[in-house]
Amino acid sequence: MAGLDTSWTSFQPHAAVLNRDTSCWPSKANGHTPTFFAAGSEIYAQGETCCGLYKVEFGAVRVYRLLADGRRQISAFHMAGEVFGFEADTTHHFFADALCATAVHILRASPKDDMSSELLPMALKGLVRAQEHLLVLGRQNAVERIAAFLADMAERQGGLKHFELPMSRADIADYLGLTIETVSRVFSKLKQKGIIATPSLRGVEIVKWQALHDLMA
Repeated sequence: MAGLDTSWTSFQPHAAVLNRDTSCWPSKANGHTPTFFAAGSEIYAQGETCCGLYKVEFGAVRVYRLLADGRRQISAFHMAGEVFGFEADTTHHFFADALCATAVHILRASPKDDMSSELLPMALKGLVRAQEHLLVLGRQNAVERIAAFLADMAERQGGLKHFELPMSRADIADYLGLTIETVSRVFSKLKQKGIIATPSLRGVEIVKWQALHDLMA
């Protein structure tokens, strides 16, 4: 998919990862010492054995699947402080890679640990976010989808008026089920209406919060 900022939109499902053991994570990756990933590096691949959960220390992660026709569908973005990698069995069903320089804690419980009280809220939060994403995809209007996406990104980064998007326009398109041309056109439309400003390539400023929320209705 051609478009803006091609240095960020390219991705390699089997890129090398710092300190990665292809059979499983090293024993030292026990949640206390973060593992670092360069931008575009793979954290885990579809079909690999699950070796634990993953908590983003800093940076951002995208989770996606490659469709039979070669297209990519992004199912989730994970920001600092968020946990991902929940699976119903012992195999990963999606790819996960770093959107930018990212540090991840690998959380692996020992047989003596009972982490159910900690994991349940994390799993429920992920479920709620997945349900909200389905509602966003159900919106027929591209403007509504992008308005909801920007509001979500702002809230997940502390509710800041000005924040950075770690993902490219192509990533946003693959996440919202739109084309990159549509994403760029809607961003331009929101800027023309004075609802948002883009002071830098990845920077976004919400100028009119109420107007943005009205678009989501």
